[in-house]
Amino acid sequence: MNNDQNQLFDKPLKIDNRPMWLILLDKTARYQVMAALAVVVAILLRLSPPQGLSPEGYRSLVLFGATIFFWISGLLPIAVTALLSMVMLPLLGIMDAKKTYSMFGNEAVFFILGAFILAAAMTGTGISARLARAMLAKFGKTPTSLGLTVFLLSAFLSFIMSEHAVAAMLFPVVTEISTALQLEKGKSNFGRLLFMSLAWGCIIGGIATFLGGARAPLAASLLKEATGLHFSFIDWTIAACMIVIPLLVIAFIILLKFFPPDLTDVEVGRKFLNHKRLEMGKMGYDEMLTALVMVVTVCCWITLGEKTGLAAIAILAAAALFTFKVVSWQKIEEYVNWGIILMYGGTIALASALEKTGAAVWIVKKGMGYYDSPLAVIAIISLVAIVLTECISHAAVVAILMPVGMGLCQTTGMDPKVMTLSIALPAGLAYCLPMGTPATAIAYASGYLKSRDIIVSGLVIMAISWLLFMASVVFIWPLIGLKI
Repeated sequence: MNNDQNQLFDKPLKIDNRPMWLILLDKTARYQVMAALAVVVAILLRLSPPQGLSPEGYRSLVLFGATIFFWISGLLPIAVTALLSMVMLPLLGIMDAKKTYSMFGNEAVFFILGAFILAAAMTGTGISARLARAMLAKFGKTPTSLGLTVFLLSAFLSFIMSEHAVAAMLFPVVTEISTALQLEKGKSNFGRLLFMSLAWGCIIGGIATFLGGARAPLAASLLKEATGLHFSFIDWTIAACMIVIPLLVIAFIILLKFFPPDLTDVEVGRKFLNHKRLEMGKMGYDEMLTALVMVVTVCCWITLGEKTGLAAIAILAAAALFTFKVVSWQKIEEYVNWGIILMYGGTIALASALEKTGAAVWIVKKGMGYYDSPLAVIAIISLVAIVLTECISHAAVVAILMPVGMGLCQTTGMDPKVMTLSIALPAGLAYCLPMGTPATAIAYASGYLKSRDIIVSGLVIMAISWLLFMASVVFIWPLIGLKI
């Protein structure tokens, strides 16, 4: 790998996504908040459970509430919170230790590990950067087409890589273009368009497949744990693309309305990209092998995923990369988000406890039992998901709402697959706040955007995304066998 690639990928971009109040809170105040929470939890655990709820179910609800508090407040890292909740399940007598810790053997954990390794190989070998520069230089002949290329490239890469990884990878490339075009930070409308295209492309593309983020495999795993049903790679992609494809068209039109290009020529930027592309030289052995493994892996997910399991294919692909020495474990450790992997086991265990103790159904009956219409239930829970994901991790939103959603399926007779999609897809569409997703945080960190630019346009596309989702539920999904 040449020096230019090393500069882009050896030091991944770091963004502090913690809530501002937490950043400002001093250590003493944090200790006081956590001590107060411990006292409240201890008191609640001493109380008798409400009528209709078992003692185990009541304790699991108290633990669930404390977990949500930590996820929203950010007082503890999300992975630590999930592990803590997992440890407390046997200690509080909610679930036996053997069952609890076996959740780390869940297929979803190994699928996301394999997906992280594949994404790390694409980034580390430089093939993704080569693709980005080639596409931008070839198709970005006008300001509008350059913005559209950034947008679509971000989206399509997020089909096969984590949207977070795509945003971090493309950020320096888009910064290169902005510098070459001498776009002024805080003033250039075209600069705003480029970085918003990067963010929105990653966000929308990230919900299309199991590879765009952690929430989809987590939701599918929780569905299988609760009902025995499962999604194939192609089934999920077809359902999601019914929303993603029209949303890509509408979103870019909205971007052009909010951020119309304020320059007429981008030839200087195209020449700069071509120069960088030539500096990279010919495609190397590692890049070609990584591309081949990735293509074969996706084909296997589509054709063999239901029979062999997505996780098995992902791990075999990762093993192939190590066998041919395309990647090293030292490099993988830099790119893999171990916090997400650790979170999976704890989250799946907690959700299983809520379901098996009857706590999830009890919540549904108390909170949403008066909604008889399945469509009204979907509308409410999807709206909650799309709003909540602006504040906390996508995966955390799925972990919070899936037990409730599965309970709703039991009380309304709704297809659990529809409920799973109704939670997981909106939970990936966080447009408004930098804390909602690293893609937005990275775009904001560019210096070209103000908070108002992101929030106002984000509210518009959020509302359209939700309406488009509901239209798909009513008119499109029944055509592919997903009936409420």
